[in-house]
Amino acid sequence: MIALAVSALLSPSLPTSPPPPPLPPSPSPTSSGVGQQAAMASPARIDVDKLSVEQLKALKEQTDLEVNLLQDSLSKIRTAATRLENATAALHELSLRPQGKKLLVPLTASLYVPGTLDDSEKVLVDVGTGYYIEKTMTQGKEYCERKINLLKSNFDELLEMATKKKSIADEMGMFLQAKLRQASPSSSS
Repeated sequence: MIALAVSALLSPSLPTSPPPPPLPPSPSPTSSGVGQQAAMASPARIDVDKLSVEQLKALKEQTDLEVNLLQDSLSKIRTAATRLENATAALHELSLRPQGKKLLVPLTASLYVPGTLDDSEKVLVDVGTGYYIEKTMTQGKEYCERKINLLKSNFDELLEMATKKKSIADEMGMFLQAKLRQASPSSSS
């Protein structure tokens, strides 16, 4: 059985922190007419003309924070998908090796011990929190493919959400700058 070699490679490697909690809907600048797409992304509408500069700054900061959290999640998903793709490739390579083949078994990222391939048809799959499930080589590959497809689906959804939030943040920034320009001449006269 290929326990150590594959279990280290099949670790789901999902982000260790839970996904960010749903944040309240970001405001969409409805008064300027620019935020029509953003208004569709968010059910709550705030008339940004009535907000003070400080409130606009706070909303801009909140939206920027949301964008950063989404980008961080995208990065973690990309890393997890890459590791699962590497695990799939490792399973394929192991399935081609003959029984009794000598190989190095990874214990950590930098520590390997010599081992012998006993049964290339059975693998242990790390399903998270220290639990392993014995599967056939084919089932192990299918598990990796399912996880990769799930991660890609989540990646696409988060990417769409991040793009919308970034658009809202950019619009908020432009509206804030316009409001600051309006306030600037009135304070000097």
